[in-house]
Amino acid sequence: MRGLIRWPVSVLLLLVLAALWFFSRPDPIAANAMPAHTPDLANGEMVFYAAGCAACHGENLAGGLEMVTERGVFRVPNITPNPESGIGRWSRVDFVNAMQRGVSPQGKHYYPAFPYTSYARMRIEDILDLKAYLDSFPPLENNVAGHDLRFPFSIRRGVGFWKRRYLDPDPVVEADSQGVQFERGRYLVEALGHCAECHTPRDRFGGVDPSRWMTGAPNPNGEGSVPNITPHADGLGSWSQRDISYYLESGFTPDFDSVGGSMVEVQENMARLTAADRDAIATYLKSIPALPSTRD
Repeated sequence: MRGLIRWPVSVLLLLVLAALWFFSRPDPIAANAMPAHTPDLANGEMVFYAAGCAACHGENLAGGLEMVTERGVFRVPNITPNPESGIGRWSRVDFVNAMQRGVSPQGKHYYPAFPYTSYARMRIEDILDLKAYLDSFPPLENNVAGHDLRFPFSIRRGVGFWKRRYLDPDPVVEADSQGVQFERGRYLVEALGHCAECHTPRDRFGGVDPSRWMTGAPNPNGEGSVPNITPHADGLGSWSQRDISYYLESGFTPDFDSVGGSMVEVQENMARLTAADRDAIATYLKSIPALPSTRD
């Protein structure tokens, strides 16, 4: 009798495990879904600076940066075209899947320390241009060690459930017919610049909280906080669009202070964009909901 009871329990357990495995599976883009596209290196360079690739991967893109968090240590990989320790063997679809879906060429989930939840909003053509630009770098040898995470975060498959909740390619702020300049700014901020990854607080599961969009958050480097950049009085309420554009170009605030901390490299990247793009970013930031700073 006990054997008869154990049998359906075992079957039920197997069904549950199979369901968990199914719903946490990676969801890559198929190779035949890739568009025909001739890479534009100039555009790839713009994407490179707007996305701030060197801020994490290093000026030579050989990786090695260690990000120490409460979940463990994340190590930033080599993204030079080295075929052994970099991404030299990656195909176009491999690169797009990494950027938009957070899936490795081996079909495994990447951890969201890599901001693919923002890059998911990128156009595939821009991603392909970025890959072409990265392929122009020297193929440096640097074998970066894997992450060192504590349980349960060390179970990579669990990222699949996290993605079901937080991986969304749709824009966060609706356009509401605000014009081409706003839409360009939204693309630069929400997708390429992935600004929300630092400027928006996260919920208890580590996902960006869109209800508190750009209201500031604890500094991921562990010191101080990242400011509110909504048009609220707590944030950029007193700044004009010209103030924001000039800050991104020069690093100087309306109060004649200068950029500091981790924002220095971001500002230096923004200075490499066109004036029209900096103006578009300013238009977007002055148009999003004005919310008070997060007080977590």
